[in-house]
Amino acid sequence: MPQSLAAVYLHVVFSTKNREPMIDPDLAARLFPYIGGVLRGNKNVLLTSGGMPDHVHLLISMGREQSISEMVGSLKSASSRWVHDTFPDRGGFGWQNGYGAFSVSPTHIEAVRAYIANQDEHHKARTFQDEYREFLQRYGIEFDERYVWD
Repeated sequence: MPQSLAAVYLHVVFSTKNREPMIDPDLAARLFPYIGGVLRGNKNVLLTSGGMPDHVHLLISMGREQSISEMVGSLKSASSRWVHDTFPDRGGFGWQNGYGAFSVSPTHIEAVRAYIANQDEHHKARTFQDEYREFLQRYGIEFDERYVWD
């Protein structure tokens, strides 16, 4: 086959270090476009983004040139550095070490967009930890609670 093609969609979720509520509306308004630029620079596409003060949700169309871990590592590193450079008063900002990456069928992209857009509503009834555990369970991912949070 002379051409390589892919359609890989991921719902990526990760929190701030120790789930500190560091992402206020002013930061979010600039952070998500920056993350989109980092992804574009690595031939990925940010389809939608959102979250809460202590975590982010990203719906990403992955390119073919990076692994998931390279993609997430690159965007977390670049965005953390950008926050420190752009907002010097947020020296304590950082991302948790890990992340969750969950496959999304093309037929479910709009449902995931809606889910991400409604984070305020979801978190009236449950914490980030409960939400994340639910994702892990829904996808059949075994985990040890001692190593999920940092």
